[in-house]
Formats: sequence, C-alpha cells, structure tokens
Amino acid sequence: MNDRVESLPDVNYGKKKSIVQMPKIHVCLLSFFIAISALAQNSFQTAFTNETRPSKAQMRIDFKDDMGNEGFLPISIIKGKVDGPVFTLVAGVHGFEYPPIVATQKVLEEIDVDQLKGTLIVIPIANIASFFTRTPFINPQDQKNLNNAFPGSAEGSITEQLAYFITKNIIPVSDVFLDIHGGDACEDLIPFVCYYDNTKKPDQTALAKKLSENSGFQYVVSYPYTLSDSEPAKYTFKQAVQDGKTALSIECGKLGNVQEENVSLIKKGIYNMLATMNMYSIASGPHPNIVYGSSQVYIKASIQGIFYSGHKAGDEVKKNDVVGYTTDEFGTVIEEYKAPKDGVILYKLATPPINVDNTVMCISTMAE
Repeated sequence: MNDRVESLPDVNYGKKKSIVQMPKIHVCLLSFFIAISALAQNSFQTAFTNETRPSKAQMRIDFKDDMGNEGFLPISIIKGKVDGPVFTLVAGVHGFEYPPIVATQKVLEEIDVDQLKGTLIVIPIANIASFFTRTPFINPQDQKNLNNAFPGSAEGSITEQLAYFITKNIIPVSDVFLDIHGGDACEDLIPFVCYYDNTKKPDQTALAKKLSENSGFQYVVSYPYTLSDSEPAKYTFKQAVQDGKTALSIECGKLGNVQEENVSLIKKGIYNMLATMNMYSIASGPHPNIVYGSSQVYIKASIQGIFYSGHKAGDEVKKNDVVGYTTDEFGTVIEEYKAPKDGVILYKLATPPINVDNTVMCISTMAE
C-alpha cells in the first residue's frame, strides 16, 4: 500500500481580515483567488490521476475569499487494487448533521483498498466552518447555505468557492455521486434514500433507482426533475444530476445528535451501493419491504412564534388532519397547519422556535 498524506495546516474558521477597498487592490486580490483556485484544482488532479494502485491520498484544499474568510475542503482519494468506477461520497454539507459525518469517517477507517475495485472520493465534512461552530444549515463565515450555492463561483464567497470546486473538479470525474444528509439540529426525519426522476437521462436515473433499492433503506423516495440545463442547480447532488451523472442522496439521522443505529444504516447503504457497482464485496442486500415515496408536499410557516405538534416523522396523516400549530409568546394560537393530502411525514420541525418560511413538515405519498 502506498499512502500519500499531505501536510494539514491549521485554519481559523471565523477569521476575517480588513481589506482596503481600492480598485487596484481588489483586482490584485481577485487574481490571487483565481490563482489559489487553480493551485487547488491542480493538487486534486495530481492526486486523482496518480496511477499507483492500491493507494490512499488525503488532502486539504485551502480557500480564501475577499472578505477575509479562510477554510478548507478535506478530501480522501482511495484507489483500489483494480481499476473501476469512481464513487464519490460527500457528507457534512450541513455541518450539524452528524450521523453522515461519523458514518463516512468509519467507512474511511474500515475500507480495505486490496478488496476495492475502482476509486472512492470521500469528502467527510464539506462545510468545516459549520461543523466546528455547531451552526445549522449555513456557513457562519458568509451566512450562505452550501446546499443552495451550486454551481458556485471561483471568485465568490467561501461557500460559493467550495460549491464551485466540487462542481468543476469532483463531479466531472465521478460515475456515482452520493450526497449524505440527516436531520439538522431542529429536524426530525425518517431514514430514506432519494433520487431525481430525470427522464432526460434514463440510464443514469435507472441506476440511481437501482442503487436506492439495493441500499437497504426501507423508504425509497423519488423527486420530480424539472430543471433546465441553464438554471442553477442550487442543491449538491442536483448539480451532479444536471451534469449528467448518476446521483442520489441518503437522509438519515435527526435532531443534531449521533444515533448509532443511523450511523450503521448509512454505512450499510454505502456498502450495499458499492456492492451494486461491483466495487466491494460487503453487502447485506435490499430491505425486504421497500416503500416508495413520491409527490412530496411541503407545509410552510407564514408567521413567527412557538411551534407545537403531536406528530413525529414516520406518522401517517390524512388530508385536512391538523398536524401542528403556532402560538405567540402568551400561548394564543396564531396559525394552524393541516395536511394537504394523505401520506407519511418524511421530516418535520421538531423544536419550538418557528420563523416565517420555515418548513413545518414534508409529507410524501407512499406505496409498497
């Protein structure tokens, strides 16, 4: 085994530096950031194109923006003894979603390069600043959501640069792109695997469906795909779908905690998918009773207040059932929420604070 480990510099995640606002300096800074981006790209490409097998390469790709924010993207490239597909795992796009991060760490520890066929690209924590500051959903440095930033920008804020690097370097070399999420600090959800029903790319969609069905998850959810080629994808694995790749997502874990059963389920899903791609021999097979979800609807809040609900993720609801309500600070009900259709709650808000446009819950039509 030939391991190549680059030096891993310390980073001040919230660091900001004052920048003189002069056109000449701005142009120089812009040129500097473009040069840094090119250097990062070359570092990744050098490791990825290295023909040594089996091998492991670990690196931190550094980023800086013109607001003084600094950060990095940790990447592991694991090459099996035999050439084969390139399978990418991304966790920690939201740094408060812990089971995906822990599960990915365990896969990195366990994977046997001598048994692996093909290449694994692993980003164990995509949103480092969010993770270390325990910030839900966004990167606290620029207040942007990485899962709403794709395809990103080479000259943008730090979150936009992260999205751009993944778009331009990771997605193009991937045969399968798996984006792993869970319930953030305020979210309750049932474990499920999902993919986009992209009729424009039937082969990629069929493989995404097969990987989902073989994952070992009981709930397999499809989302409609209506994105044109010129629209920004925004979402991480939707960018991969737009770029013609086989892409899918796992949602597993909840409420900003580490549940060992969900860590194990994510690991099982990864190994089952790798086995489906004939890349690894460990597999437990599909769930014996797969339930298919589709036609998701979302209930949104239109008011700020204190949220109450007697329901939990996984509950069946009927159309017009009252599924929750919001009160003011004195306990007076100021908004009520009803199920717009029959279905199962995929995920829901599970903590009392609620704000305008918060998703109260997502309800999916289910069928075996």
